[in-house]
Amino acid sequence: MVTVTSTDIHNAALTAEQAARRRTFAVISHPDAGKSTLTEALALHAKVIAEAGAVHGKAGRRSTVSDWMEMEKARGISITSTALQFGYRAPDGTDCVINLLDTPGHADFSEDTYRVLTAVDCAVMLIDAAKGLEPQTLKLFQVCRHRGIPVITVINKWDRPGRDPLELMDEIGTRIGLSPTPLTWPVGIAGDFKGVLDRRTGQFVRFTRTPGGASIAPEEHLSPEQAAARYPDDWTTAVEESALLSTDGADHDQQLFLAGITTPVLFASAVLNFGVNQLLDVLVHLAPAPTARPDLDETPRAVDAPFSAFVFKVQAGMDAAHRDRLAYARVCSGSFRRGEVLIHAATGKPFTTKYAQSVFGQQRTTMDTAWPGDVIGLVNATALRVGDTLYLDEPVTYPPIPSFAPEHFAVARAGDAGKHKQFRRGITQLEQEGVVQILRSNLRGDGAPVLAAVGPMQFEVAAHRMAAELGCPIDLEPLSYSLARRTVAADVEFLDAQRGVEVLTRTDGALLALFTDRWRLDAIAREYPDIHLEPLVAAAD
Repeated sequence: MVTVTSTDIHNAALTAEQAARRRTFAVISHPDAGKSTLTEALALHAKVIAEAGAVHGKAGRRSTVSDWMEMEKARGISITSTALQFGYRAPDGTDCVINLLDTPGHADFSEDTYRVLTAVDCAVMLIDAAKGLEPQTLKLFQVCRHRGIPVITVINKWDRPGRDPLELMDEIGTRIGLSPTPLTWPVGIAGDFKGVLDRRTGQFVRFTRTPGGASIAPEEHLSPEQAAARYPDDWTTAVEESALLSTDGADHDQQLFLAGITTPVLFASAVLNFGVNQLLDVLVHLAPAPTARPDLDETPRAVDAPFSAFVFKVQAGMDAAHRDRLAYARVCSGSFRRGEVLIHAATGKPFTTKYAQSVFGQQRTTMDTAWPGDVIGLVNATALRVGDTLYLDEPVTYPPIPSFAPEHFAVARAGDAGKHKQFRRGITQLEQEGVVQILRSNLRGDGAPVLAAVGPMQFEVAAHRMAAELGCPIDLEPLSYSLARRTVAADVEFLDAQRGVEVLTRTDGALLALFTDRWRLDAIAREYPDIHLEPLVAAAD
């Protein structure tokens, strides 16, 4: 018989209260839609940074807080996901803790984005006002739908020429099957962004530009009569279009949003900080707080149950001075206290949390406590892998995070034969972080592992990091394979004997049969139907 004490009841109530304050979400989109700029703008409006990092103009351009890798700064794109945690008090006094995960938009890094989506309760999808729904945007919407993640849509870059807003709403509804329910509506066409009609209050929110968009854009709230007097044509158009939306049933319904049937829509210009306050307000008041999360047996573990968390990302190289390795763990239940000895579910061994940190891009501070929804940075957690579960008191294991099917393969060799130890150590680190998958065979040996990737840019990241961070340049030899299937030990000898096929072992023990092309795979599957060839999770799934 388990005795429940008053202390247990108090702790459970405190955990539930703290979980209700959390908003954990990812910002996702097609490349160059403005994710990192929006991330910066949200932090600016929450007053946790003094000036936006994306200052435009060649002389003063700086990288954003969330893009910290040298390749990200050089190319102006996000290559790896990052976490930012900060407090925010809404104008009505609602006090929240924001856990914001910025993700790479490029399809080559979709596996990293997928891992992040396992750790959030909501997603903010950015759509370029001129380009509308792009291929990667569609894929990410489908991932959110599959995982039951509610989606808030932001039409970004309304300060530039773009498409008609009603046309964009129609595209969202027809191409992804989510019914858009705009909460704000633009006053002024794309490229002439004066402000928004707040459809919840009927007021006009007028925005004023600031130099370079580096500071919070002043807002002026006007009554409908004042708006009509100042911008008669633009305001009349906005009101008429808003009424048309209401006639079509495009008004917000919280239950339909949480059920993944509708998506609230906001119009913004992240680079000018227009519409960012409205997004923060929506996140605070409409985005879901953490709830019970199903374990491996699909049994929900309540947020007030004893502590549990799972690792969704491992990252090294964030601090060049210390060469440490950080595991990002999403808290699912209970409270965390730094120094507690947790249990590593995969091994059953104790895991000490002496070095736990709160993450804000590349910046880190010691974290003493954490609650459901928070992201903990565990330093030098060499025993942890992506998908691992940590728990306290009551055992639990959360579902593993699948690896995507690789489509690009290259043999890696040390550029300097005298750095074999550094080469092996670096390759192992990249595999543990999930930068690339590592495949090996007795025939190729440890000195020539095969790097397997969803997209070729992952090879560039791997080569750059091996040289810049690990001091071991590598040579990459592309292979002609383009497909991988999981097989079994009994079929390895047969498959290795086939032309255009090679079987290699992934670090997790999976046997992957590589094929030069679809024709070769189909021919073998058709001629030898008893051979085990299991598809892997595709990046587009």
